[in-house]
Parts: sequence; structure tokens; C-alpha cells
Amino acid sequence: MQKRDLIHPEPITIGSDEAESHENWGFRDTSFTINDAENVAITGSRYELSGKELPRLLPWIRETLAIDLDAKDRFEPNYPPEVPPSIENAKFIAEITKFLYTSQIEKDVDSRIRHGHGHTQEEMFGIKYGKVGRVPDIVVLPETEEQVASLITVAKDNEVILIPFGGGTNVTDALRCRDNESRMIVSVDMRRMNRILWIDKENMMACIEAGAVGRHIMSQLEKHGVTMGHEPDSVEFSTLGGWVATNASGMKKNKYGNIEEIVVDMTVATADGTLKRLNQAPRESVGSDIRRLMFGSEGTLGIVTSAVVKLFTLPESQEYGSVLFPNYEAGYAFMHELVMTSTPPASCRLVDNLQFQFGLALKPASHSAAADLKSKAQKFFVTKVKGFDPYKMVALTLVFEGNRSEVDRQQRDVYRIAKKHGGMKAGGENGRRGYQLTYSIAYIRDFLMNYYIIAESFETSCAWSDALAICENVKSVLYAEYEKRGLPGKPFITSRITQLYRTGVAIYFYFGFYFKGVDDPSHLYLELENIAREEILRSGGSLSHHHGVGKIREQYLPEIMSETALKWKREIKNSLDPQNVFGADNQGLGK
Repeated sequence: MQKRDLIHPEPITIGSDEAESHENWGFRDTSFTINDAENVAITGSRYELSGKELPRLLPWIRETLAIDLDAKDRFEPNYPPEVPPSIENAKFIAEITKFLYTSQIEKDVDSRIRHGHGHTQEEMFGIKYGKVGRVPDIVVLPETEEQVASLITVAKDNEVILIPFGGGTNVTDALRCRDNESRMIVSVDMRRMNRILWIDKENMMACIEAGAVGRHIMSQLEKHGVTMGHEPDSVEFSTLGGWVATNASGMKKNKYGNIEEIVVDMTVATADGTLKRLNQAPRESVGSDIRRLMFGSEGTLGIVTSAVVKLFTLPESQEYGSVLFPNYEAGYAFMHELVMTSTPPASCRLVDNLQFQFGLALKPASHSAAADLKSKAQKFFVTKVKGFDPYKMVALTLVFEGNRSEVDRQQRDVYRIAKKHGGMKAGGENGRRGYQLTYSIAYIRDFLMNYYIIAESFETSCAWSDALAICENVKSVLYAEYEKRGLPGKPFITSRITQLYRTGVAIYFYFGFYFKGVDDPSHLYLELENIAREEILRSGGSLSHHHGVGKIREQYLPEIMSETALKWKREIKNSLDPQNVFGADNQGLGK
């Protein structure tokens, strides 16, 4: 093999301004608040909406949920919750101190709590208003592949279980510890293994440690004129190892592919040794590819320590775009024709009418007479001249990336096909704003919980022929259940189509409701979400597109897999990890 000309980037440095909240989503310096004028605002300066007032948001929430939300009536959290005392295996602790520094071992309650949960609404509700039950007994932070291997050996020898931890962003209960686990539980936080080990620009590959966080990967690669192109909604906080473990998908999947298409190779520390290859090739036919077992393994088979990924040249051109359609059906028909006859842009997302209205409610206050006049003129043109019904119209946001000719061609195709389906161009600025809202909007859920509103997202993928029916059926069943139970006000139920395939689409749902006076709202939410999930499965949707299974959806596996498939999963787990060292117990593996 010829010697390669490799670039070895400087280690990633984490700034003092990057501290993350332990009780809410995101950075510690960013949160939604209600000011003295009773307008919602966002603290900090990190996002486009930061420091701006959103005067339409509270009135819109009151109207949409049909509630009398009082900005002074807060549901005050009581974080941190009490946790059970640690189970300490003295022999294990003594052994790991031989190869880990004291600074690599954390036993404080705050760290234990944070490493015992992800970001489901149940978990976030629990840490603020209830109980969390069992959490890891200690947290360790390895810095090398050798330390990870040593941790596994010592854990095997001392009947300790290891649960890998990346960014802690999962929404499947994958990090939740079983209350009946009597062994010592150790959370293995991988985020100190965050280096880009090498970049090979000739062969367009890079080797990256599994604990590297998405935002750091993007910024480091960009310095060298390349990108992975993988941008999940959680890219600011999730890690490469987490993307592999959950079989993740990103917002620009159309151009760069899902994580299983981007990863060329990986190194995995297992209970039986290290899973590693000597070199990387574009494709092989050498029998079953056992590395593929790690995609979607959710911490049950081993710990990914690094991966070799494909690289792409930074796009010569990036353009945002947006299209308004008279209704959801027209937008869907456009997307179907686009996929079948052309090359979709990097990102192409369709939101329904309610989510479109939500986006409008998030517009900052205008302090310009000219801007107000322009907005009124645009609204007049869309609703009066074009005849779009404000309560039916939907929006499509677009991101085009590539060389100039590629972007030009895609733009021509998109807007030509959109026009056939009654769509009208709505401008690059609206597209850019819609795409960037993804990051700041993630903070809203935890903010609204303080005002008796509980909400969460769930997703699926399905064939084109089932997509519209699934959207309608899920909304109908949730509305019916909500009314049947006599719950307060009206629920918030909305959908958007987020990823496109030749054979179908991925769909995100958002569901929320006002819970003041409702007993055990967190459990009620999960009950209603499960009803929606059952409707998705009945209507032809998948159990998950990219969130995974974890513990929150494990009961549905027998509905989507044959007994033989489930048996193979169990036997693979038992064969590779007979002591259940990786005892996260996701997907029911390890029980």
C-alpha cells in the first residue's frame, strides 16, 4: 500500500461558552423566557432568534390550544431530583484507577443524573418534576482506545455493566437504567475521544474518534475544505458514535446519504476484543460484514471508538429556497414527482398548515414600517391575488448544495415542477430562516413545560402510497382520543415530510397538549403517543426512521419482525456478550 499524504488536524478545543444545560435541551446560555411585556424572548446570542422578542407566540399558543395560559402561572421545576445511592464495586474502582486519572472518574450526583437520561419528554419531565429511579453509579471518561478496552476487561472481571454515552440526545429511553439492575452501572462518556485523527483528501476519507460532536466535526473539516454532510437536527450535541449506534439520518440526506452510507469502516471495542480492519476499500465481497451489526445497536454490542467516513468537497454554491403550496396534498404530489423525475436538493422539507402557522408565530417583532408594509403586501398577494387559504396553505423549505451548474439545474427543476402543482416561489430568505429555526426551536419544549404544556416529536418512514393516509390517520386518532378523554383545550398535532427516497418518505409528527389539572401528564403523553405509534404501524409506517428503538418502542418489535429475526438478534447478543457487560438492555436485549 502506498504511503498516504494525511492531514492530522489540531485537537478539538471546547470553549468556555459551550457549557450545556443538564436540566434542559441545549446550551446553558440559551433559553426561551417571558419578559415583563409578556413577550417570549430567547436569551444569549447564539441563534438568529437570540435576543429578539416574539410577540405573536403566546397569543398563538393560547388560540391554537384553546387555553387561557397565564404567563405568571409557572409549573416550577424542582431539579435536581433525588436519586438512589450508588452501588460501588470497590474492586472495579481500584482496578480502573490504575489506568484512569482521578479527573476521568465522576461520582457527583449531577453527573450521574445527566448520564442516566436522554431527551424524551418522560425523562425530562422526570428530572424536573418527579423521580428518575436508577442512574449510573459512576461516570468514566476514557481518552484512548486502549482505555476503553481496559474498561471492558475490568468490567467483565468484576460483573459491572457499561453503558456508552455520546451526546445524550437520544429520544428512546436508551440511556435509562433498569430499576432492577443489581450490578454496578458505569456510564462510559466518550466525548474526550473527540479528535479527527487524519484527513485523506486524495481518497476523500477521514478517521474520526467516536466522541466527536457534530458541530466540532463540521467546523474542523471545513478548515480543510471538506465536509461529511451529515447534519441531524441534533448536530450541535450528538456524536459520531451516537450516529452509528442509532443508525442516524441527517437533514441533507438527499445529497450526502444516511450514516450507514457515509461510514466506510469503524473500530469497535467489544466484550470479545476489538473489531477492526487493516485497510479501507470502496467495496468488498468477503462474506458477511459484521461491522454492520453496529448500526442501530444502541449500546448493546460494544463501544464504537472511531470510524472512517466519506468526505465531500465543500459545496461551491449553497442556496436556500422555499415554495408555498395551496395545500399539503399539492406539496406531497410535487415531492413525489421531483424524486421520480429529477435529483432532489440536499434538503427538501414540507410542513403542514399548522406547522406553517407555528413558524409565522416565531417571527420576531418588526421595528420597521417598511418591513411591516412589505409583509402586508406579501400576505395580500398570497391570499387575495393567488387565492391561497391561510388555513390550508403549506410551506416547503429547500437547501441546494453543489457546484454552480448542479445547483442551477436543481433550482430550475424544483421550481418548474412546483409550478405544475400550484406552488409559488417564496424566496431564499424564508428557506434559510426555516432551516435555521431547526436549532432554536428545539429549546421550546422544555420552556413550555414550565407553563403546563407537554410536547414531543416522533417519526416514521413509509411508502409514497401510504404517506398522506398516515399523516391524516395519526392526527385523526389523536384528536379522537383527546376528545374522548375530556382533556383540556385542544391538542397540537402537526406533521412534516423531512427525507425523500425513491420508494417513500420520512415523516415527523409533533404532538403536545395543556396538562394543568391532568393527573400524571407525562405517562398520559406516552400512552397517547403509543396509540399514535400503533396507528402508524397499522397504516404501513415503520417503527422508526432514525430515532431508534431503545426501551420506549421495544414492545413493538414482535409486530415488525418474525420470531426468527428476534431469535437471531438475541443469539447474536448472547454470543458476543454472554455476560451482558453492555447491559443498556435496549431493544429487550440482555434481559
